[in-house]
Amino acid sequence: MGKRVAVVLAGCGVFDGSEIHEASAVLVQLSRGGAEVKIFAPNIEQRDVVNHLKGSPTEEKRNVLVESARLARGNIQDLAELKVSEFDAVIFPGGFGVAKNLCSWAVDGKNCTVNEHVKSTLQAFHSAKKPIGLCCISPVLAAKVFPGCEVTVGQDKNVDGRFPDAETASAIAELGCKHVCKNVNESHVDKANKIVTTCAFMCKAPLHEIFDGIGTMVQEVLKLA
Repeated sequence: MGKRVAVVLAGCGVFDGSEIHEASAVLVQLSRGGAEVKIFAPNIEQRDVVNHLKGSPTEEKRNVLVESARLARGNIQDLAELKVSEFDAVIFPGGFGVAKNLCSWAVDGKNCTVNEHVKSTLQAFHSAKKPIGLCCISPVLAAKVFPGCEVTVGQDKNVDGRFPDAETASAIAELGCKHVCKNVNESHVDKANKIVTTCAFMCKAPLHEIFDGIGTMVQEVLKLA
Protein backbone atom coordinates (compact mmCIF):
# COMPACT_ATOMS: atom_id res chain seq x y z
CA MET A 1 0.00 0.00 0.00
CA GLY A 2 1.29 3.46 -0.89
CA LYS A 3 2.20 6.09 1.66
CA ARG A 4 -0.62 8.42 2.67
CA VAL A 5 0.46 12.02 2.11
CA ALA A 6 -1.34 15.28 2.88
CA VAL A 7 -0.53 18.24 0.61
CA VAL A 8 -1.30 21.70 2.01
CA LEU A 9 -1.99 24.52 -0.43
CA ALA A 10 -2.10 28.30 0.06
CA GLY A 11 -4.28 29.48 -2.83
CA CYS A 12 -3.73 29.38 -6.60
CA GLY A 13 -1.04 31.46 -8.28
CA VAL A 14 2.54 32.40 -7.47
CA PHE A 15 1.95 35.98 -6.26
CA ASP A 16 -0.90 35.37 -3.81
CA GLY A 17 -1.27 31.60 -3.48
CA SER A 18 0.53 28.33 -4.13
CA GLU A 19 3.05 28.27 -6.99
CA ILE A 20 1.22 26.20 -9.60
CA HIS A 21 4.27 24.45 -11.11
CA GLU A 22 5.53 23.51 -7.64
CA ALA A 23 2.16 22.14 -6.56
CA SER A 24 1.93 20.18 -9.81
CA ALA A 25 5.48 18.85 -9.44
CA VAL A 26 4.73 17.65 -5.90
CA LEU A 27 1.56 15.87 -7.06
CA VAL A 28 3.30 14.30 -10.09
CA GLN A 29 6.18 13.01 -7.97
CA LEU A 30 3.82 11.66 -5.31
CA SER A 31 1.84 9.87 -8.02
CA ARG A 32 5.07 8.42 -9.42
CA GLY A 33 5.97 7.25 -5.92
CA GLY A 34 2.67 5.42 -5.53
CA ALA A 35 1.41 7.68 -2.74
CA GLU A 36 -2.22 8.12 -1.75
CA VAL A 37 -2.75 11.90 -1.66
CA LYS A 38 -5.31 14.17 -0.06
CA ILE A 39 -5.19 17.95 -0.47
CA PHE A 40 -5.97 20.55 2.17
CA ALA A 41 -6.01 24.34 2.58
CA PRO A 42 -7.09 26.68 5.37
CA ASN A 43 -10.58 28.14 5.03
CA ILE A 44 -9.49 31.77 5.37
CA GLU A 45 -9.48 34.96 3.33
CA GLN A 46 -6.35 35.68 1.29
CA ARG A 47 -4.14 38.52 2.51
CA ASP A 48 -4.45 40.05 -0.95
CA VAL A 49 -5.40 39.21 -4.53
CA VAL A 50 -2.82 39.96 -7.21
CA ASN A 51 -3.51 40.53 -10.91
CA HIS A 52 -0.92 38.11 -12.28
CA LEU A 53 -0.84 39.85 -15.67
CA LYS A 54 0.05 43.23 -14.19
CA GLY A 55 1.72 42.01 -10.99
CA SER A 56 -0.31 44.45 -8.92
CA PRO A 57 -2.87 43.99 -6.12
CA THR A 58 -6.59 44.34 -6.80
CA GLU A 59 -9.58 45.16 -4.61
CA GLU A 60 -10.93 41.61 -4.88
CA LYS A 61 -11.46 39.30 -1.91
CA ARG A 62 -10.78 35.60 -2.35
CA ASN A 63 -10.78 32.55 -0.08
CA VAL A 64 -7.67 30.35 0.22
CA LEU A 65 -9.63 27.07 0.30
CA VAL A 66 -11.82 28.04 -2.66
CA GLU A 67 -8.83 29.16 -4.74
CA SER A 68 -6.79 26.07 -3.81
CA ALA A 69 -9.68 23.93 -5.05
CA ARG A 70 -8.69 25.01 -8.58
CA LEU A 71 -5.38 23.15 -8.21
CA ALA A 72 -7.03 20.20 -6.48
CA ARG A 73 -9.63 19.84 -9.25
CA GLY A 74 -12.26 20.39 -6.56
CA ASN A 75 -11.13 17.46 -4.41
CA ILE A 76 -9.96 19.31 -1.30
CA GLN A 77 -10.71 19.63 2.41
CA ASP A 78 -10.47 22.34 5.06
CA LEU A 79 -7.09 22.09 6.81
CA ALA A 80 -8.94 22.16 10.14
CA GLU A 81 -10.24 18.66 9.27
CA LEU A 82 -6.81 17.07 8.75
CA LYS A 83 -6.12 14.19 11.16
CA VAL A 84 -2.43 13.34 11.44
CA SER A 85 -3.30 9.73 12.36
CA GLU A 86 -4.62 9.23 8.82
CA PHE A 87 -1.36 10.22 7.09
CA ASP A 88 2.29 9.19 6.89
CA ALA A 89 3.66 12.59 5.78
CA VAL A 90 2.74 16.16 4.87
CA ILE A 91 4.11 18.41 2.09
CA PHE A 92 3.81 22.18 1.63
CA PRO A 93 4.51 23.55 -1.88
CA GLY A 94 5.71 27.15 -2.07
CA GLY A 95 4.48 30.41 -3.57
CA PHE A 96 3.88 33.84 -2.04
CA GLY A 97 0.62 32.52 -0.59
CA VAL A 98 2.69 30.59 1.95
CA ALA A 99 4.30 33.85 3.10
CA LYS A 100 1.01 35.78 2.95
CA ASN A 101 -1.75 33.33 3.88
CA LEU A 102 -0.15 30.47 5.82
CA CYS A 103 1.99 32.93 7.78
CA SER A 104 2.83 36.64 7.71
CA TRP A 105 6.47 36.31 6.55
CA ALA A 106 5.83 38.53 3.50
CA VAL A 107 5.03 41.44 5.84
CA ASP A 108 6.82 40.62 9.10
CA GLY A 109 9.81 38.49 8.04
CA LYS A 110 11.32 36.47 10.88
CA ASN A 111 8.89 38.13 13.34
CA CYS A 112 5.94 36.57 11.51
CA THR A 113 3.04 34.64 12.98
CA VAL A 114 1.94 31.28 11.59
CA ASN A 115 -1.71 30.44 10.93
CA GLU A 116 -3.02 28.37 13.88
CA HIS A 117 -4.11 25.39 11.76
CA VAL A 118 -0.82 25.40 9.82
CA LYS A 119 1.16 25.52 13.05
CA SER A 120 -0.86 22.77 14.73
CA THR A 121 -0.55 20.58 11.61
CA LEU A 122 3.22 20.97 11.55
CA GLN A 123 3.49 20.30 15.28
CA ALA A 124 1.26 17.22 15.06
CA PHE A 125 3.32 15.60 12.28
CA HIS A 126 6.56 16.49 14.09
CA SER A 127 5.33 15.07 17.40
CA ALA A 128 4.25 11.88 15.63
CA LYS A 129 7.74 11.66 14.07
CA LYS A 130 6.23 11.78 10.58
CA PRO A 131 8.13 13.57 7.79
CA ILE A 132 7.43 17.11 6.62
CA GLY A 133 8.35 18.25 3.10
CA LEU A 134 8.63 21.93 2.18
CA CYS A 135 9.82 23.80 -0.92
CA CYS A 136 10.54 27.35 -2.09
CA ILE A 137 9.60 29.81 0.71
CA SER A 138 7.69 27.24 2.78
CA PRO A 139 10.79 26.10 4.75
CA VAL A 140 10.38 29.35 6.74
CA LEU A 141 7.32 27.70 8.33
CA ALA A 142 9.57 25.00 9.80
CA ALA A 143 12.17 27.58 10.81
CA LYS A 144 9.51 29.52 12.71
CA VAL A 145 7.79 26.54 14.34
CA PHE A 146 10.84 24.35 15.07
CA PRO A 147 13.79 26.42 16.35
CA GLY A 148 17.08 24.62 15.76
CA CYS A 149 15.90 22.67 12.70
CA GLU A 150 17.87 22.46 9.45
CA VAL A 151 16.41 23.71 6.15
CA THR A 152 17.44 25.00 2.75
CA VAL A 153 16.06 27.79 0.58
CA GLY A 154 18.98 27.40 -1.83
CA GLN A 155 22.04 29.59 -1.32
CA ASP A 156 22.86 32.25 1.27
CA LYS A 157 24.44 34.48 -1.40
CA ASN A 158 22.98 35.61 -4.74
CA VAL A 159 25.27 33.34 -6.76
CA ASP A 160 25.35 34.46 -10.43
CA GLY A 161 22.11 36.36 -9.86
CA ARG A 162 20.24 33.07 -9.54
CA PHE A 163 19.24 33.46 -5.86
CA PRO A 164 17.68 36.95 -5.55
CA ASP A 165 16.07 36.09 -2.18
CA ALA A 166 19.28 34.80 -0.58
CA GLU A 167 18.73 37.03 2.47
CA THR A 168 15.99 34.60 3.52
CA ALA A 169 18.79 32.22 4.55
CA SER A 170 20.14 34.84 6.97
CA ALA A 171 16.69 35.38 8.48
CA ILE A 172 16.36 31.61 9.00
CA ALA A 173 19.73 31.59 10.79
CA GLU A 174 18.58 34.48 12.99
CA LEU A 175 15.66 32.29 14.11
CA GLY A 176 18.21 29.85 15.53
CA CYS A 177 17.99 27.38 12.66
CA LYS A 178 20.74 26.02 10.41
CA HIS A 179 20.51 26.99 6.75
CA VAL A 180 22.19 24.43 4.49
CA CYS A 181 23.22 25.66 1.02
CA LYS A 182 21.95 23.43 -1.78
CA ASN A 183 21.58 23.64 -5.54
CA VAL A 184 18.14 23.76 -7.15
CA ASN A 185 18.21 20.08 -8.11
CA GLU A 186 19.00 18.99 -4.55
CA SER A 187 17.15 18.75 -1.26
CA HIS A 188 18.28 18.73 2.35
CA VAL A 189 17.18 16.14 4.91
CA ASP A 190 17.12 17.12 8.59
CA LYS A 191 17.14 13.55 9.88
CA ALA A 192 16.60 14.47 13.51
CA ASN A 193 13.40 16.40 12.76
CA LYS A 194 12.36 14.49 9.61
CA ILE A 195 12.13 17.76 7.67
CA VAL A 196 12.99 17.69 3.94
CA THR A 197 13.42 20.96 2.02
CA THR A 198 14.32 22.15 -1.48
CA CYS A 199 14.61 25.66 -2.90
CA ALA A 200 12.48 25.34 -6.08
CA PHE A 201 11.64 28.83 -7.44
CA MET A 202 13.82 30.55 -4.82
CA CYS A 203 16.34 29.87 -7.59
CA LYS A 204 16.07 31.31 -11.10
CA ALA A 205 16.41 27.99 -12.91
CA PRO A 206 14.88 26.10 -15.83
CA LEU A 207 11.57 24.47 -14.96
CA HIS A 208 12.89 20.92 -15.35
CA GLU A 209 15.60 21.58 -12.73
CA ILE A 210 12.96 22.82 -10.30
CA PHE A 211 10.89 19.69 -10.97
CA ASP A 212 14.01 17.55 -10.38
CA GLY A 213 14.72 19.23 -7.04
CA ILE A 214 11.13 18.77 -5.91
CA GLY A 215 11.44 15.15 -7.04
CA THR A 216 14.36 14.58 -4.68
CA MET A 217 12.39 16.18 -1.83
CA VAL A 218 9.33 14.01 -2.44
CA GLN A 219 11.48 10.86 -2.72
CA GLU A 220 13.20 11.60 0.59
CA VAL A 221 9.84 12.29 2.28
CA LEU A 222 8.49 8.96 1.06
CA LYS A 223 11.65 7.15 2.26
CA LEU A 224 11.17 8.62 5.75
CA ALA A 225 7.43 7.90 5.85
